[in-house]
Amino acid sequence: MKLGLINSAWVQASQPTEFGLRKTKEIGFDTVDLFLDPLELDVREKRMIRNECRQLDLPIVSLCCVAVGLIDFNSSVRDFHRRRVEAYLDLAYDFEAQNVLLVLGEYIWNREVIPPEEQWQTGVDELRRLGRHAESLGLEIALELEPFPLSLLNNVEQMVRFLDDVAHPSVKANIDISHLVLAGVEPEQLRLLKGRAAHVHISDCDGRVHGDLPPGRGVVPFEQYLPVLKELEIDGAISIELEYSPEPDRIVEWVDEAYRATDRLMRQFGLRD
Repeated sequence: MKLGLINSAWVQASQPTEFGLRKTKEIGFDTVDLFLDPLELDVREKRMIRNECRQLDLPIVSLCCVAVGLIDFNSSVRDFHRRRVEAYLDLAYDFEAQNVLLVLGEYIWNREVIPPEEQWQTGVDELRRLGRHAESLGLEIALELEPFPLSLLNNVEQMVRFLDDVAHPSVKANIDISHLVLAGVEPEQLRLLKGRAAHVHISDCDGRVHGDLPPGRGVVPFEQYLPVLKELEIDGAISIELEYSPEPDRIVEWVDEAYRATDRLMRQFGLRD
């Protein structure tokens, strides 16, 4: 697998996109994931990103999209978010990426008022439609498992059930190692996603709160998860996800630390190409 970085690490430290791309390559990453919004992307920045990544030989693997409105009970809200995800897919195609990482959302009103089964089916219907759009572009949608109580997809069993209900080959799972720990997912459960995962995120955490730290700064037992991850034979990238650095002016050191720690782990378990 390739080792990538989600460029939100640089964005959250208020660094320009071009600076982040160049530092990503300089540190040693194979690929990059982009955290941006196609509805806000300036045409000049779009060209800059495409040209810069080509010149750096830094392939774009994934675009990260949060679209919680896809399961809203208002059809007009769902229509907007569907078109927005389609715009992400179109941009991913333009950037020659492999997938769009999609955060689906949460049940509202504490799973009361609206039957949770209705929200679930709404999500299934929307992802089936988006799966067809992704397939037409030769792309995949990688669904994020979010470790929060009201998230639709907050454990492996729910992820598998959702993928079964959508039943579209272009709709798959994203595996986020720290999210698995926070959700109480045992390493062996990953085998349920054999052939059904399109992308991987890696980071550390304190075991209690969503954190996205450089590996080694938390309690994630990578030595338990990575051997099982290797069994899945995912043809893609493991992308480091970092949340806000406690010292934004030292973001280069923060990213470099995460790179070196992840590179060691991937080589230890035979995961890096």
